[in-house]
Amino acid sequence: MKELKGVKDVKVFNVAPDRMLHSATHEEIVSGATSDLYFIRSRDLLRRAGRENVFATAEIFCSRSGVLAGVEEALNLLKEKEVSVWAVPEGEEMERKEVVLRISGPYDRFGFYETALLGMLASASGWATASRECKEAAGGLPVLCFGARHVHPAVAPVMERAAIIGGAENCSCILGAKLLGREPAGTVPHAAILIVGDTVETAIIYDEIMPPDSPRIILVDTFKDEPEESLRVAEALQERLDGVRLDTPGERGGVTPGLVRETRARLDQVGFQHVKIFVSGGLTAERLPLLAEAGADAFGVGSYISGARPIDMTLDLKEVEHKPLAKRGRLPGIIENPKLVRYL
Repeated sequence: MKELKGVKDVKVFNVAPDRMLHSATHEEIVSGATSDLYFIRSRDLLRRAGRENVFATAEIFCSRSGVLAGVEEALNLLKEKEVSVWAVPEGEEMERKEVVLRISGPYDRFGFYETALLGMLASASGWATASRECKEAAGGLPVLCFGARHVHPAVAPVMERAAIIGGAENCSCILGAKLLGREPAGTVPHAAILIVGDTVETAIIYDEIMPPDSPRIILVDTFKDEPEESLRVAEALQERLDGVRLDTPGERGGVTPGLVRETRARLDQVGFQHVKIFVSGGLTAERLPLLAEAGADAFGVGSYISGARPIDMTLDLKEVEHKPLAKRGRLPGIIENPKLVRYL
C-alpha cells in the first residue's frame, strides 16, 4: 500500500466491503492510514509552501509517571525514514513530563506518524505500568499476564508483550510471548475439564500427553471444593504435580485469603509441601499482598493490566531549522535527558 501523501490519496483510499477484520494491517499503519487527517492535510500545505522538507526536531513527553514501553515499535516505524531518533529504553521508569523520545530530520519524513507513535507509546506504557504495579505488590512472586481476552485480538500481543516489559514473568497469548522469544504459559481451561467430566481424569491425561517441560498445574475449582480437589489431584500425580490453580468465580466469592490458607494447610498436612498454589480471577494489585501472605505462590492477572489507562503522550516541535521554537506554553529548544539513548 502506498504512503498517503495528501488529501487526494485519502479520497481514493477505500476499504474493501468484504474486509474480514477492522484492525489496521502493518501496511496500513506504515502508509499513514491510521493517522489523524490533519497530519495528511499538513503534507499538502507544507508542500505548497515549499517547506515539507524543513529540518525539525520533535520531542515526545509523558503525562504521568510509569514504565515506558512501545519503543521498539516506534523505532521500527521510523527506521526507514532517514531520521535520527533518541529514546529512553523500554522498561525504564519515567517521570511526569519527562522527554521519552526525540526525533530529528525532515519534518515530512516523520510528522504524519505522530498519531501512530503516540498511540504505540501511550497504550504500551499504560499496560507495562500496571504490570509493574502487580509485580511490586506480589512481593517478587511470579505474575503472569492473562489479559488477552479483554482486548481486541489485534492488540492482545502488544498488550501482553508490554506486560512482560513491565515485569510479568510471562503471558498466555501465544504471539505476545513469541514476540519476546518466549514460550507462552498456560494449562487447560475449565471447558476441557467439564467435557472430560472429572478433574483428576483430566489431570492424568494432561500428565500423559504434555511434554516434560510443561508444568503440571491443574485447575481445582470446576466440580468440587478447592482444597478437596487439590488433595485428589495431588494423590493422583504425586511428585509430578507442580501446582494447583484457584480460579474461583465471583459467584462463589472469588479466591479469598482464607481459601488459599486452607488449601495450603491441607496440602501440607499430607506431605504435599512441594505443590504450589497459583491464583487467578479478577486479581488487582491491592489483592495480591493479601493472597501472597496467605500462601499463594504465583498469580495470573488479566483485566487489571489489560484495562490500564494509557499514559498520554504529547509530541511537540522544539526546533525548526536548528533554531529553538515551540508553541505558546511550551519551552523552545530541546530538553536534555541523560536517559535518552541514540537508536537511529
